[in-house]
Amino acid sequence: MTEIKKPLPPFTRETAEQKIQAAEDGWNGKDPIKVSMAYTADSQWRNRNQFVNGREEIQKFLANKWNEELDYKLKKEYWAHTDNRIAVRFEYEYRDKTGQWWRAYGNENWEFNENGLMKNRFASINDLAIDESERRL
Repeated sequence: MTEIKKPLPPFTRETAEQKIQAAEDGWNGKDPIKVSMAYTADSQWRNRNQFVNGREEIQKFLANKWNEELDYKLKKEYWAHTDNRIAVRFEYEYRDKTGQWWRAYGNENWEFNENGLMKNRFASINDLAIDESERRL
């Protein structure tokens, strides 16, 4: 059975924004298995200095991420798109197990297959320690 994840490319501004909102909602749901289903079975990621390949590694990566990044909250924004690619800017906040709050900023470049599954995700991310009173999300 063919996997399909709408909206499908080629993207318009409207459908690119729908894809971004779906990604934001999924990541904020913090379900590694559900989130991994938005990616191709052989999806390739670069996340900071880590390289993640395929759904099984994505699931492990996300489970570990949300085990370490407590009270995680993400916001994504449209940056640009072409037929099958979307660029986003994002920020997210979390606290670590010591109680320190962090804000992470970054950009992602996404490439989708014809069925709307993400086959490539390249993320550049910077972290900033913040006080709890500085939280925005």
